[in-house]
Amino acid sequence: MTRTPQERTSPPHEPDGEEDFADAVRGFIARLEPGTVHDATGRLVWDADAYAFLEEDCPPTAHPSLWRQSRLVARQGLFEVVPGVYQVRGLDLSNITFIEGRRGVIVVDPLISTEVATAALTLYRSHRGERPVTGVVYTHCHVDHFGGVRGVIDPAEAASGRVPVIAPAGFLEHAAGENVMTGPAMGRRAGYMYGAALPKGPAGQIGCGPGQTTSLGSISLIAPTLDITTTGQTETVDGVRLVFQLTPGTEAPAEMNFHLPDLRVLCVAENACHTLHNVLTLRGALVRDPSAWARYLTETLGLFADDTDVVFASHHWPTWGQDRVLRFLEEQRDAYAFLHDQCVRLINAGRTGAEIAEELRFPPALERAWHVRGYYGSLSHNAKAVYQRYMGWFDGNPAHLWQLPPREAADRYVTFMGGADAVVDKARGSFESGDLRWTAEVLGHVLLAQPEHLEARTLQASVFEQLGHGAECGPWRNFYLMGAAELREGVLGTPARGAPDITAALTVEQIFQSMAVRINGPRAAAAGRMLLRWEIIAPDSAPPGSSGTAEIWTVLLSNGALTPMRGGAPRGEDPAVTLRLQRTVLDAVMSRATTFADAIAQGDAVIEGDVRTLLTFGTLTDRPDPRFPIVTR
Repeated sequence: MTRTPQERTSPPHEPDGEEDFADAVRGFIARLEPGTVHDATGRLVWDADAYAFLEEDCPPTAHPSLWRQSRLVARQGLFEVVPGVYQVRGLDLSNITFIEGRRGVIVVDPLISTEVATAALTLYRSHRGERPVTGVVYTHCHVDHFGGVRGVIDPAEAASGRVPVIAPAGFLEHAAGENVMTGPAMGRRAGYMYGAALPKGPAGQIGCGPGQTTSLGSISLIAPTLDITTTGQTETVDGVRLVFQLTPGTEAPAEMNFHLPDLRVLCVAENACHTLHNVLTLRGALVRDPSAWARYLTETLGLFADDTDVVFASHHWPTWGQDRVLRFLEEQRDAYAFLHDQCVRLINAGRTGAEIAEELRFPPALERAWHVRGYYGSLSHNAKAVYQRYMGWFDGNPAHLWQLPPREAADRYVTFMGGADAVVDKARGSFESGDLRWTAEVLGHVLLAQPEHLEARTLQASVFEQLGHGAECGPWRNFYLMGAAELREGVLGTPARGAPDITAALTVEQIFQSMAVRINGPRAAAAGRMLLRWEIIAPDSAPPGSSGTAEIWTVLLSNGALTPMRGGAPRGEDPAVTLRLQRTVLDAVMSRATTFADAIAQGDAVIEGDVRTLLTFGTLTDRPDPRFPIVTR
C-alpha cells in the first residue's frame, strides 16, 4: 500500500513523552553565549543560535515529530550528568563528555572540528575550573567522535605518554580508511544528508536526527596510544576506573561502550541513542549488521545494567533511573532485532526490499517509544539495507537483470509518454492531486533525459520540498531540500573541508589502495605494463637522498590494474623506476598539494631510473569530481 510521508511517519502519542524534555535540560549549567564558533580566519564553523526558531510552534513545513526531536537536540550548553561527569551538547552533530579525575579531566569524543572542541572545553573550564586534560577516549571511528581532538590536547602530550588516547582495537585503520575508497562520493552525498549548506529555518534545515548538522571547522586526528582489545578490559586514568565492552561491526566497524563502576554510569557510544540508527547510512557505507548490534546490546545489559543508574551516549541526552535505563536499552535492542529478523522472514516469503520497506512496521510498544522513531535511520531505508546485506542488488526478477542505464531508459520512457512537455503536464496533475512519490519518479525520467528542462526542474523542486517538509527522518528531509535547492540554484557541492591528519594516518598500503581506485583503467591499459619501486621514509628518518630506513613497496600496473606489493619486485624483475621520498611528501601528493614532478624538482624526492615512467604514471589517475550532479544524472 502506498503511503504519503505524513501517513508513514505519523508521530506517536507516548504518555511519558514529556520526560525527554525534562531530561534534555536536566543538569543544565550554562550556554555558550553567543552560540557561534569561528575559525582563525573568522569563518563561521558553527551557529547554534540559528536554530532559535525551533522554540516556536511547528509550522506546516515540518513534520511535528522531527520538529520535536530537533527542538530537543538544539538545546546547547554545559550539563551535569552526575557529579563528576559533564557534557557539552548542541555544539556539533555529537556530544563531548568530560569525566573528572583526581588531577584533571578525561575527554570523551571531542566532536568533529578543533574549533568547536576548544569552545566546549573552554565552556566546561569556565564553570568547573582550569583542569588539565588527563586522558582522551574515542568511543568509535567516525569523524564526529575524534575530529576535534587537537582542540583539547596537543599531539606532543599524547606522544609523550602524559595524556593517554584510548580507542577500540582497529580504530586507526577504520578512522583513516573507512571512506578512502569512495570518499569523494560519500562526501558529496554527506552534503545532502546533513544539509549543512541549507538555510536554517522552518522551511529549510531544521536538524538531522542525532544532532542539528555537522560543524565546518578543522578536522584533526591523534593516533591512539592505548588500544582496548578485549571486553572487560579495565583501565584507570587519572584515578577513574573505566570498564570497556568492545562492540565491533555495530554502528561502526570499531566501537566500544564503557562503564564507570564507581559512578554507576554507562556510556553506550552510538549503539543506543534517542533515534533509530542507520543500518545503511544514506551518504553511503558498508551495510551494518543489526543482528550483531542487538546481540551486543544484550551483552551490555548483562554486563552493566544491574550496576547502572545513568546511561549516556555520544548523541542526545542521558537517561536516568535504573528502570528507565533497562527499558531504554531493551527497546533499542528489540528494535534492531525485530528489524533484522522480520526483514529476513519477509525475504524468505519472497518479498523484495522495496516491498518489505512498505510493509514493515514496528509492534505497538516500539511504535510508542520516541527513541526508536526514524529520525536518522528510517525503518524504510533500513529494511532495504537488510535486504541488500543478504540478497544484493538483484531482486530475482529477470526483467531487472539487465536493465538499461538510467539515462538511456529515461529517454525511452519520455518518448513512450509523449515527450518531455507532455510528461511534465501529466506530472503537474499528479502533483496537484498530492501523488508526490509518483510525480517525483516520472519527473526524474524527464530530468535524466533533458536535465535543463526548466518546467521539469521547477516542478520537481516543488515536489522535493513537499516531500521534505513531510519527512520525519532528518536525512530524508535534507536530501529532498538539497535536491530542490540544486535544481533551482545549481550544484552547491559540499561544505566539508579536507583533513590532512586523516591522510597522514593512512597506512602506505591504504594509500596505494586509494591510488588504485583512481587509476583510469582504459588509459592505463593503453600505457602498458609498468613496475615502480617506492621507498617511503618515515617522517623522523633520514632525508630522501640518504640511506635511512624506509618502507619498501613495489607497484605493478598491468592491464589497467594497479597491484601494490610489500617489498621487492616479483620473480626478481627490475623496476623501471625507483622513487625515494618522505612519507609527508607522499601525503602531499595524494592530497594534491604538490606533484611528483614538483617534489623531484624541489629535492623532496629522489628518482632513479626512467623518469618518463613516473611522469606517465602520474597522468593515469582521475581526479574525483566533488561537485558531480545528483538529481539530474
